[in-house]
Amino acid sequence: MATTNDLKNGMVLNIDGQLWSVVEFQHVKPGKGPAFVRTKLRNVESGKNVDKTFNAGTKVETATVDRRTMQYLYNDGTNYVFMDTGTYEQTEVGPDVVGSAANFMLENQEAIVATNEGRVLFIELPASVELEITFTEPGLAGDSATGRTKPATLETGHEIQVPLFINQGEKVKVDTRDSSYLGRVKG
Repeated sequence: MATTNDLKNGMVLNIDGQLWSVVEFQHVKPGKGPAFVRTKLRNVESGKNVDKTFNAGTKVETATVDRRTMQYLYNDGTNYVFMDTGTYEQTEVGPDVVGSAANFMLENQEAIVATNEGRVLFIELPASVELEITFTEPGLAGDSATGRTKPATLETGHEIQVPLFINQGEKVKVDTRDSSYLGRVKG
């Protein structure tokens, strides 16, 4: 148990039997009336975002979330298999839990696997990853001055938009939150 005064970003709360992650919070002390805490919460399982207001000092139930760095091994056709690098214990994670993280995972890459009471809640990747372009139309001389983009397929099979001057075989940095191109990786 904690109070709303102890809230931190990333903390997971158990509200009415559902797990909610604190995305952001703000302590408000109005001129009149009691202080309160305004929060934005994300449902850990469905990804739904809600705004919720608590009275300051209200007790909230926290959930114990175990975040472990694990190595992504392979996809067996239905599930993604991760291995704890300390114990060599393997964990199978369904595609519904992995979600869009699958677009950026390569074999032997590390990811954070968050569990609660033995159940995998979500997969957390770094904010950006470096991946190779396996297919894109060739770039033309002089294409660097315009802000136009073209589709490019990453080595994971995911398609993103890149500037016209990017060629097949180049490594690029990609934002894992919104699939946006961040820049070339210097070889």
